[in-house]
Amino acid sequence: MPARVLVIDDNQDLAANLKDILEGARELDVEAVCAKDSASGLALARQGGFDVAVVDVKLPDGSGVDLIRSLRAISKLGEIVLITGFATIDSAIAALRAGAFAFLLKSSRPEEVISTIEQALAKVALKREREELERRYRALVEAADVLIVGLDRLGRVVLFNPKIAAIVGVAPGEAEGKAFAATYIAPDERDGFLRACEEACAGDKATEIEAGLLDAAGVVRRVRWHLSGVRDSRGSSDLVYGIGIDVTERRMLEKRAADAEALSAMGTLALGLAHEIRNPLNAAVLQLHLLARAADKHPDETVRAKMRNRISIVEEEIGRLERMLTEFLELARPRGIRRSRVDFGKLVREVLDFQAGVLSARRIALETEITNGCVISADPEKLRQVVMNLVVNALDAMPTSGRLEVRVVGLDDVAVLEVKDTGPGIEPSILPSIFDPFFTTKEAGTGLGLSIVRKIIDQHGGTISLDSVLGEGTRVRVELPRSESPIATERR
Repeated sequence: MPARVLVIDDNQDLAANLKDILEGARELDVEAVCAKDSASGLALARQGGFDVAVVDVKLPDGSGVDLIRSLRAISKLGEIVLITGFATIDSAIAALRAGAFAFLLKSSRPEEVISTIEQALAKVALKREREELERRYRALVEAADVLIVGLDRLGRVVLFNPKIAAIVGVAPGEAEGKAFAATYIAPDERDGFLRACEEACAGDKATEIEAGLLDAAGVVRRVRWHLSGVRDSRGSSDLVYGIGIDVTERRMLEKRAADAEALSAMGTLALGLAHEIRNPLNAAVLQLHLLARAADKHPDETVRAKMRNRISIVEEEIGRLERMLTEFLELARPRGIRRSRVDFGKLVREVLDFQAGVLSARRIALETEITNGCVISADPEKLRQVVMNLVVNALDAMPTSGRLEVRVVGLDDVAVLEVKDTGPGIEPSILPSIFDPFFTTKEAGTGLGLSIVRKIIDQHGGTISLDSVLGEGTRVRVELPRSESPIATERR
């Protein structure tokens, strides 16, 4: 399509002459339209836009210089050429400062007019090409399923694509100007990330580094960063672009595979150790029983009380060792699951009834929403172990008072169990390790309970997730494949 030139001049003969010159020039492919004043010129501009506007400095209803801002608001990429019959240096400078592309005299030769309009159209074409490239670039950055960040020489954000913005929980514009490493990179990895950025600026090759990214909840996501310096015309880097790939799930799978391999290798050893450990433990329990009987015969009540106290301490510790050994064997060499039809809601209610005394003693309010008839194919013994572990963990988080919420609901293809407490919550930094073997936040815990729970859920083809808010509590969600649809829902 031909370029559109808007001529605004109250001298109709001059305007018609300019129209003939421009449309007849071999160098130009333009269509010219004329207006006699500011109002009609703006109306034509709004109606069809323009590529170049040739505007008389003096118009019947205003100044051509004052018209520049209004014309630019209509066509941001268009250029304005001012024309006058009485030019001075000051007026030319004022026109250019106001944003005019050029300043022409009405006595200019046709070649000068054509050349000026040709240059203005070339600039418009370059601006449009640049805008199109920027539009494609923005679309690529926003649509990319990777994390993209741009940093200046001081490490401040100049670009944040929606993918990374969604992870850290901000709008893309909110991050601009912030120190990226200090705000979003895991504290113990910030120095290494900054050094990698410096290497990317100084060198000709891209730098790769794995550094944790803090998400909106403060949990560290593992990200593999590809950092490249962008060089200016003088050959120095003034920007660093980082392209990140979230490898959190991959690292978790690798870790779980490594843990499984290690536990599998320990299985044979564990079975042998179990026999060797349980024999002396049983002998110790027998001797403690005999010692307790002998202590009861001591004539001094004070001595008897001290001996009983010490015996009870040893018995508790031996019991703890036996529980740890049992849990370790369960994790290292779990037996296969024996599936049968299980009413999930009924099983959960039985576990809650078993814990009724603890709930009452600790003044913990119980709220339940349990679907009747939610039948699944599962190992009832192992499933009871899962529910018991989750309920006990929730109760341990509320030693004096609180609220326990338990929900069992049947969806289209899964049965869902949710256990929520109102305890102190879990630090976001340790959430990724919460299912790891031997990881515990309890002073006397073994760190095997949740590992066993996850292993049982995996055996059943289900999923387990945990989210926690400091000061508000923790919620665990288990999803297991369904075998029948629910019949009714019970609330209490």
